[in-house]
Order: sequence, then structure tokens, then C-alpha cells
Amino acid sequence: MTPIAGMPVLTADQMRAAEAAHGDLAGLMERAGTEVAEAVRRLAGGAEVLILCGPGNNGGDGYVAARILGDHGHRVRVAAAGEPRTELARATRQRWPGAVEPLADAAPAPIVVDALFGTGLTRALDVGHAEPLARLCGKARLSIAVDLPSGVATDDGAVLGDVPRFDLTLALAAVKPAHVLQPAASRCGTIRLLDIRLAMRSDAAVLARPDLSPPAADAHKYSRGMVAVVAGAMDGAARLAATAAMRSGAGYVLLLGGSGGPDALVRRDHDADALADPRIGAIVIGPGLGRDDRARERLSDALASKHPAIIDGDALHLLDLAEIASRKVPAILTPHAGEFDALFGKSDASKIDRARDAAARSGAVVVFKGADTAIASPDGRIRIDTGASPWLSTAGTGDVLAGACGAMLAGLHDPFRAACAAVWLHTDAARRCGAAFIADDLAGALTAARARA
Repeated sequence: MTPIAGMPVLTADQMRAAEAAHGDLAGLMERAGTEVAEAVRRLAGGAEVLILCGPGNNGGDGYVAARILGDHGHRVRVAAAGEPRTELARATRQRWPGAVEPLADAAPAPIVVDALFGTGLTRALDVGHAEPLARLCGKARLSIAVDLPSGVATDDGAVLGDVPRFDLTLALAAVKPAHVLQPAASRCGTIRLLDIRLAMRSDAAVLARPDLSPPAADAHKYSRGMVAVVAGAMDGAARLAATAAMRSGAGYVLLLGGSGGPDALVRRDHDADALADPRIGAIVIGPGLGRDDRARERLSDALASKHPAIIDGDALHLLDLAEIASRKVPAILTPHAGEFDALFGKSDASKIDRARDAAARSGAVVVFKGADTAIASPDGRIRIDTGASPWLSTAGTGDVLAGACGAMLAGLHDPFRAACAAVWLHTDAARRCGAAFIADDLAGALTAARARA
């Protein structure tokens, strides 16, 4: 069982294509069931295991797992939601030597394994499946889903009806969008990947810890990156972004048009000359900017400066998409859901697809924020962060992320790598803060997060 950080994310169609290219589907099912059995055996501690098998190939994996557990002397029962409907599932059912109970009549067990429906489900479970699944998971000491919890949509993370919250999900071969997109991800519990030796490729992956080097022996404040933060109507938001940039490792942070903040923060009045400084590695604009004529003017000045930019908050509502797409220098856009809809329009597509499309349209790296933040590059690469704390749902945390993005962009000069690193730092800092923190705490915690990266 492998943690999923850094692992590729494949859609249902991509998985089917990989399996078809492999060819030996029976061998894949045998390996999948064997890996599931080994994981369950290690976790069950000798307790009885009940495996719930569906009519498709996910159920086939369950029959294999049951047989392997039984062969090793483990107490195991099987309950089925009907007769197998695929050739592979029928073959594995025939090799299971024990009884098969009707799902509706199955008695509880300490360990329940859901192998009812996996990748590719498009509708809610029938009541005859959903009710016993919920009942059995509710009475289990440990509930485990094979590949995906039954009742979630593979590609967009939708929950198709009532789905129990599992303790553990064993992803087969690759992470699926439902493992990392909400609300489905919240039903998966801990996710671990099982290697069934299937070759695959994807430009999407789970966000991993960045490899950030400490400053070189001959580093100075400008070589570490200079960040300019443009203040506006609510300069407290700009101070948060500036503090976050300093705490994330920037060597020099300049606050334009704002006041207050740490003594290490350099403050100047806002003007075009200040933005013309060639040492600036990134401009952060948007936190607390406002949406009046002065805000529009400041955004125009920032974009005219030709420096790489992080565009957040109010600036996203003032942004001309064509203008940002025509810029020849890097940009990172950091919208939450409402800002994203205002800038790119609403859609029923998955968050991954929407972020990827937005990056292609804007020519910028897009950080589509939320409990399941998606970071997309114009070249199609995408990373999904799965570890966000629910305590991030407080004012100012987005300003902190914008500042972290500024520090990373000024130091790394690669907008996609910078955005990924900033999101990871932001998530790690939130974890360190624990419960009921405020954005000021989060900005301060970036120092320890940066030390760990």
C-alpha cells in the first residue's frame, strides 16, 4: 500500500485504455484481488472479513480477494448483489469455494470490504444495494472500499446518492479523480495505492512535497527573490500577502501603497516608478485591492510593468482575460470558486477539466482553490492538492496563499512549479496551525513549512 502523493491521476476512459493496451485482463484481476487480500489481511488482525461483491469486474476483484484470504486460513464471507455479468467476474466467482450470501440478508462483520461497484459508475445505487451497504459499513470496525466507494462518480467527484464514509480506499493501479475531488474524496477516508503492474501515463497527478533548496552560500536578498505587493482599499489583506511572501522565503518584500506590518517589510507609496524596479521578481496584486477606478489603475500599472504577476481576489474581477492571455511574462491566477465562475464561466465539467481549460484560455497557471485545489498549467499538466484543512475556511487565508505564490515565483521563475510549491506550503502551514487559526497564524506558520520543503 503506497501513499498517493505524486501519483498519476487517471480518468475512467484512461484506465480502460491502459487495461486494453495491457491485454491480460484476467491477470490484472488476479493481481488486483491478491493485492486487496494482502492489504485486508494486514489490517484485519484475525477478525472476520465480509466482502461485498457486485456484478461487474469490481466484484470479480472481490471474489479473488476472498479466495486468497480463505487460502491463507483467514475467516472470510462473501455477500453478492446478484450474479456476475462479465466473463471475468463469472470466472472468479466459480473459483471461490465458499457460500455466497444475498447482499440484503448479510450479517455484519468486523471488517467490511466494498467491491460492489468501482470505476465508471454513472448513477446512484439502487436502494437494494445502498441500504445494506450503509448498514454493514455502519456496524463494521473497519470499512474498506476497493478502488472507489460504491456510489461515487469516477471523473468529477460527484456523490451519486447516499454513500458511506469509508475508513480506507484501496486505489487499483492509479489514483482516480474521485479520490481527490470533493465531495467524493471525503467518502474515501485514507487512500492507498495498490500496484498491479499496469503501464499508464497521465499529465495529472496528486500534489507532492516540493524539492526546495535552501539559499546558496552566496545568496543575498535580491537573489532569493524580490516581491512587490500592491495594496488597495483593505491594506490588511496586502499585509497578510506580504508577510506570507517573507515567511515563504522571499529575500525582499515591498508593500506599495499600504502601511504597517513587520519591520522587515519595506513600504513605499504606490507609483509606476516603484513597479519599474528591474529587481522585482513577482508582483502580487488583488488581496484587498477593491474594484473602483483606483484599483483598476493599479492593476493596469502592474500588468504594464512586464513583471511576472500573481493575480488574486478583487483583481480577478477586474481582469481582462484577453489581456492576460496576450502577456509574454508568467502569471499565476488564484481564484476561488466564485472568482473562477466570474472569470471563466460556469460549467458542469470536473474541477480538473475546468482548471485545465482555464489555464489554456488564459495562458497562465491557474490555482483553482478549494478543499480540492487544482493547479493547472497552460501545457496541460495539472496537480491536485488533497490535504487542505477545513479550518482554512476563514478570511485572509487566500491572501496568504497569494503571498506564498509570489515568493515561490520570484525565487523559482517557473510559474507551475512555483504554484505547486506555494499550495503545498499553504497546506502544510495550515496543518501545523491545528484548529481555529486565523490568517495571521497561517502566515507565521509558513516559516516552519518552508523549512520542511
